[in-house]
Amino acid sequence: MMTGIENLRFDENGLIPAIVVDADTGAVLMLAYMNAKSLRISIDEGRTCFFSRSRNELWRKGETSGNVQHIVSIKTDCDRDALTVTVRKDGPACHTGADSCFFENIFGDAAERFSLNKLYDVITDRKENAKPGSYTTYLFEKGVDKILKKLGEESTEVIIAGKAGDKKETIYELGDLAYHALVLMAQMGITPDDVIKELASRHVADKKDKQE
Repeated sequence: MMTGIENLRFDENGLIPAIVVDADTGAVLMLAYMNAKSLRISIDEGRTCFFSRSRNELWRKGETSGNVQHIVSIKTDCDRDALTVTVRKDGPACHTGADSCFFENIFGDAAERFSLNKLYDVITDRKENAKPGSYTTYLFEKGVDKILKKLGEESTEVIIAGKAGDKKETIYELGDLAYHALVLMAQMGITPDDVIKELASRHVADKKDKQE
C-alpha cells in the first residue's frame, strides 16, 4: 500500500518523527524529525535529510561526517503520524561514534544479541589491542599466510561434514569457517557491510548465473 506525503499527519510545528533502522541488522539507529520539505529531499536524493529543531534548519545526515544513510524504504504507521526509514549506512549513526544512538540501558537485561558485526568488532579490537593468550591475537601475529591456511583447513572441514550429511557437525564447522573468514576480513580491512553490499548488488538468490 502506498500513501503520499500529503496524507501524513505532521504535528503543529509541521514535523513528523522518523525512526531510522539498519536494513541489514534491523537495529534502531536514531530518532530524528522531518518536515514535508526534508522528506521530499530524502525521497528525491535517496539519502536521509532531517529538520533540526534546535537549529531550525534542514540537515543532511553525513554532510560533514561522511556517514551518509542511503534509503531503502520509508514507511508510515497506521495513524500516519510517524515514519520508519530503513537505510544502509556508510558509518556510525551517532555523533559519539557509536553505531546506534540507542546504547544506554534504562531497564531490563542490558545484554545485547550476538551478531557477526559484534564478533567482527571483538576481532578488530584484538588486532588493534593485542591480548596475551588470545587465539585471535595469535593469528594476527602470525600474519595473513597463517590466517589463509586456517581458512583453507576450515573450508575442508565444512566439506567433509556436509558430505557426511552431519547437520550438527556442519553447523559447528561453519562457525569455525565464519570466524576465520572474519579474521581475514579484519586483516584486510574488509567489513561485514562491504560483503553485504556486494551480495545485495548481485541479488544472488535470483540472478546468479548457473555454474557447473
